[in-house]
Amino acid sequence: MPDIRKDNGVVTQITVLEAEAGKQDELLRVLQERARFMATQPGFVSISLHQSLDGAKIINYVQWQSRELLEKAHHSPEFREKWPQVSKLTDIAEPNLYKVVHMEESRGR
Repeated sequence: MPDIRKDNGVVTQITVLEAEAGKQDELLRVLQERARFMATQPGFVSISLHQSLDGAKIINYVQWQSRELLEKAHHSPEFREKWPQVSKLTDIAEPNLYKVVHMEESRGR
């Protein structure tokens, strides 16, 4: 499960991917396969994939114990081998690292 709280020590990478027309489902399948691999890597915390309702975008929300371990996983031969599949299905992939700076929760839950 994602650990979304301020100062939790994890690094969060959010990647916005824009699928080529009609290829969102195929891109999602490739990302799910890659997510299963990443879940086996040292430092993994969570991955959440979000599919836009307009059929165009996928948000990949990744949490890792450290930036160094995330980078190591991204540079593994197994990860690099699968990256061309993603590139064939997306026009845009914009990864960025983030930290949580503010949160609000429902008090009625």
